[in-house]
Amino acid sequence: MISQNSIQQILSRIDIVEIVGSFVKLKKRGANYLGLCPFHNEKTPSFTVSASKEIYKCFGCGRSGNTISFLMEHEKYSYVEALRWLAARYNVEIEETETSPEYKQQQQVADSLYIINGFAQKFFSDTLFSSEEGQDIALSYLKERGFREEIIRKFQLGYNPEARDGFTRAALDSQYSLELLQKSGLVNVRDGNAYDNYRGRIIFPVHNQSGKVLGFGARIIKKNDKAPKYINTPENEIYVKSKILYGSYFARQAIDKADECLLVEGYTDVISLHQAGIENVVASGGTSLTPDQLRLIKKYTNNLTIVYDGDNAGIKAALRGLDLALEESLNVKLVLIPDGEDPDSYVNKVGAAAFNEFVRDNKKDFILFQLDIALKDAGNDSNKKSLVVNQVAETISRINKAEDFTRQQDYIKQCAEILRIEESGLHALVNKFIREKVNKEEQRASREQPYTEPIPGIDGEPEASPEALALFNRDEMHEQAMIRSLLEFGLKPWNEEQKVAEYIFKEIEENHLEELIDNRELVRVYQTYKAWYEAGLEPTARNFLYHDDLPMSSLVVGIMDFNHEISPNWKEHFEGHIATREELYASEVFSTLNYLKLRKIKRLMDENQRDLERTTSPEDQMMLVQTHQHLKQMEIELTKQLGTVIFR
Repeated sequence: MISQNSIQQILSRIDIVEIVGSFVKLKKRGANYLGLCPFHNEKTPSFTVSASKEIYKCFGCGRSGNTISFLMEHEKYSYVEALRWLAARYNVEIEETETSPEYKQQQQVADSLYIINGFAQKFFSDTLFSSEEGQDIALSYLKERGFREEIIRKFQLGYNPEARDGFTRAALDSQYSLELLQKSGLVNVRDGNAYDNYRGRIIFPVHNQSGKVLGFGARIIKKNDKAPKYINTPENEIYVKSKILYGSYFARQAIDKADECLLVEGYTDVISLHQAGIENVVASGGTSLTPDQLRLIKKYTNNLTIVYDGDNAGIKAALRGLDLALEESLNVKLVLIPDGEDPDSYVNKVGAAAFNEFVRDNKKDFILFQLDIALKDAGNDSNKKSLVVNQVAETISRINKAEDFTRQQDYIKQCAEILRIEESGLHALVNKFIREKVNKEEQRASREQPYTEPIPGIDGEPEASPEALALFNRDEMHEQAMIRSLLEFGLKPWNEEQKVAEYIFKEIEENHLEELIDNRELVRVYQTYKAWYEAGLEPTARNFLYHDDLPMSSLVVGIMDFNHEISPNWKEHFEGHIATREELYASEVFSTLNYLKLRKIKRLMDENQRDLERTTSPEDQMMLVQTHQHLKQMEIELTKQLGTVIFR
């Protein structure tokens, strides 16, 4: 793990305008910077970056965050990968915390494999472009296939020469370990002699999400019936085939913008489509899709379109593993390329515009297509038709997330019509598969589950009314305003003896935290701030923006405001100084606290009224009336201080 000292060094050097400006063209607008949002297509800039608050927000699509979350969103890095990227940018040497010897050894092997792969990629690319053999055999082959030099360089394609040990000797001369060269799959050893594994082949580097080379695919050029057409890197500490999609490093931003991922089968399919300007494309390598690959796609988009050959093998390959995609809530469509073509040959034949049009016009729904294929195979065999009904019911049962309920019901209706069976019967069968799956999961899970509060609209609880939701949203805004005041003004003076934070702590503790703030996540922010403050730190919003607790960091980003500047036109019409929010912080703190106190009093009054309606004892009635009068007086005093009318 990266040490806290290294993390703090990285955070202390971050300039959000500089980092975001590396990816987005920004123009200064008052105190902030404005540009076109990189997360959705827009013509009028609505993407705003605040240098002082170190956050960004798009007022078009609503995305917001800090420098690290920007890298995670835009570049699809993990938290640690984003930190490492920033460390490299600012020349911060990363220290690692103490870890187990086994983990440290694994990390050292992984780092060594990345270095070896980087060396190999450069060797193969240099051989392709600089050697006579590379130019005559490999480069000419690639150009005959229609690949231009710029796309070859972009994907870092290379060539391993025919010589038995050309790469091996170069790697050993550079002091690379023979053991690790074998682990990387680049070198084999037989009878005590080391030789190249990929000789005489075109090399396709496979990159991770930050552009490092994980491994290679190697395609033979000359005809050889005994040799496989492709050889791939064996699995090791960094190359795990089930977690890799070829081309994802080059496609991630295009997928994000298009909100659609095209999935093809092979390396050349990806490269040809990129060359044609269709960049939201990755390849599965022809294997069944795995949960890790599907989750990788879901990082970019919920819309997956599979573009495969139209022959039987292509259809079967397209259908493999797609039930898992439904569990990930992906919207899956299929496009089958006609006339014995594949995406590589078809885009070269018809061009990008016609290819895009074909994909758009020929998308087939995965479940309905799968059902159509199964029914054709079943023919008039009633037993096979029965199996088809069970198969489609099991497939639909995988769409079992609450947000996908309507989608599931639509499939049940459509499939029942196609199968010519009762909709209620198919519905019951789908529910049977869901129950079986739930029972299996419950058996695996712990018998003691922590209690969670029922959610309105779920678990039999009545849904909240529009009026209740409006009140909730208003209350939520005031709770957020209270925490925002603490984060922004907590270190400012309240009076000669107290800072704002100390005043807020005193007022909240006297009125009981749990009775003032309902949102448990906001309570967590408050408690974290208070713990830091009492430990002698001077926390600000920045401490939370870059907290490694990402949900907490995201929450704080979401409640921070951008500075609202006074319009020059306004200043022209009004003379004198116009007070800023910074100058009025005491009023803001006072107002937000008093609103929460008023809400608490109103709740107590409602509770008191319910008790009054239930009681029959004259003594209790008198006591409750007096309580009501006392609460009413407190409410009046608070509203006088606020200068507001009493709310109902």
